[in-house]
Amino acid sequence: MSALKYWVWLAEVPGLAHANRWQLLAHFHSPEEIYCADRQQLLLCPGITEAQADLLDKRDLDQAEEILSRCAQKDIFIVTAQDAAYPHRLREIYDAPLLLYGKGSMPLFDEEAAIAVVGTRHNTPYGLQCAGKLGYQLARQGAVVVSGLAHGIDAAAHEGALRAGGFVAGVLGCGVDVVYPASSRRLYEDVAAAGVLLSEYPPGTRPLGWHFPARNRIISGLSIAAVVVEAPQGSGALITADLALQQGRDVFAVPGPIDAPESWGCNRLIRDGAGLAAEAWDILEPYCGRFPHRLHRNSSPVPHRPFVQPQEEEPAAVVEEEVLPQVQRADLSPDQQCLLQALEREGGKLADELAEETELAIRQVLSALTLLEIDGYVRQEGPGRFVRTVEIIDGKKEG
Repeated sequence: MSALKYWVWLAEVPGLAHANRWQLLAHFHSPEEIYCADRQQLLLCPGITEAQADLLDKRDLDQAEEILSRCAQKDIFIVTAQDAAYPHRLREIYDAPLLLYGKGSMPLFDEEAAIAVVGTRHNTPYGLQCAGKLGYQLARQGAVVVSGLAHGIDAAAHEGALRAGGFVAGVLGCGVDVVYPASSRRLYEDVAAAGVLLSEYPPGTRPLGWHFPARNRIISGLSIAAVVVEAPQGSGALITADLALQQGRDVFAVPGPIDAPESWGCNRLIRDGAGLAAEAWDILEPYCGRFPHRLHRNSSPVPHRPFVQPQEEEPAAVVEEEVLPQVQRADLSPDQQCLLQALEREGGKLADELAEETELAIRQVLSALTLLEIDGYVRQEGPGRFVRTVEIIDGKKEG
């Protein structure tokens, strides 16, 4: 427990990008060593600026101890990047979380054929039927279904997997003790009982809008493949698919009518080379040799049971936060620099508008915006409208 508080402290230091936290760990080897380092030692770490050293030098453990107390009260476990239970496949992704909070039973993900099933919250009955069917078939044939427990496609996939008696993992954009949406309480409790709920956010964290694109990298990072069920243009599910490709995961998509807006993204993914998923075995067959002890074909029919979709709730509005420290141009990719220069501090711009203005492909824009959101350099104000939260400076890295 004594070492754990330093992990929580490092994860919660404000104003640090995930990359800086990992740089500190690589330099000092443990959060406790970072905590004990003096200011001059901190500045010797590559990428750490004077302002960031000031933040680290405050050495306030009160918040970390309060978080640990909440975890103990609510039966929430913590897995750090140093623990054996922390998935190796997740540790390899860009901006991997330093730790995960969880409720339920943490599986050894590296030994599981975990499949991410994602899609729009604004689904059609066809999408719900497909998601429920795939969730059921994947679980029956030995896979772990990973999704975001969101309204719509995510919930239907979880529901189908639970009906099949499978293990499920829900990755949340809030604390694992926060039921969101509230109408999904039964599903939340079922997932916690028959699987695991995971989040990089400490208990009590509200479901702020920018958390959801950030959590998508964890959904794909835990999985060996991602399947998109329905995704209109600009859907967050397409961001997950793009992140999965960047992480070296396979991507599958469920085809839909060519004139259905909800199937626009899936049909485009298939056109661009994604695997076509008409049934679960289309997804699982390539992995039989890799997981012979887990995967087995099962052609039993899916029991008919209509999925009743609960009433949707909108994410909580993002509260105004302190401006983050200035970001150095050298720490950004060319696409990220281009987008930050195109964004304003107020008003916001849509991804489509940014693509037109910067002449970047929409997938490049969506991918770069996701990573900028993870680091806190942009945030959303209203549905899909992005604003900049930092200033770009041309200074050179310290160290």
